[in-house]
Amino acid sequence: MRRVLLSSISYFAIVFAVGFVVGTIRVVLLEPWMGKTYAVACEMPLMLITIIVVARWLPSRLGLKMKVLPLAMMGLGALVLQQLADFAFGSLFRGIALEEQLAYLSTPPGFIYLVLLVIFLGAPLAANLGRLRV
Repeated sequence: MRRVLLSSISYFAIVFAVGFVVGTIRVVLLEPWMGKTYAVACEMPLMLITIIVVARWLPSRLGLKMKVLPLAMMGLGALVLQQLADFAFGSLFRGIALEEQLAYLSTPPGFIYLVLLVIFLGAPLAANLGRLRV
């Protein structure tokens, strides 16, 4: 269980850090120039690569068992941490209420974000399918 928790925290932290940097560039440079939807679409491939690379590399690096349950728990734990951090940062630093953050999910850029969240959740398992042990 300790390795699952460490893997979840590490997966969240690495992907969140990359997302913070890339997201800052998106908001400051791309959104004013091309609009929110296209800017988020430009950010998506970078985040997708980050998610897949980290989800594939991290479990073996931290000694997580290559079994369905630990890998699925890694993704779920990281998603919970990511959502808590996202809502906290949105509220504290951007002044966005929880209702506004949830309403954003029904917009085109919000849908792209939701797709990335689903991939983030499932990537530890999907990226390691060929390495699973029974």
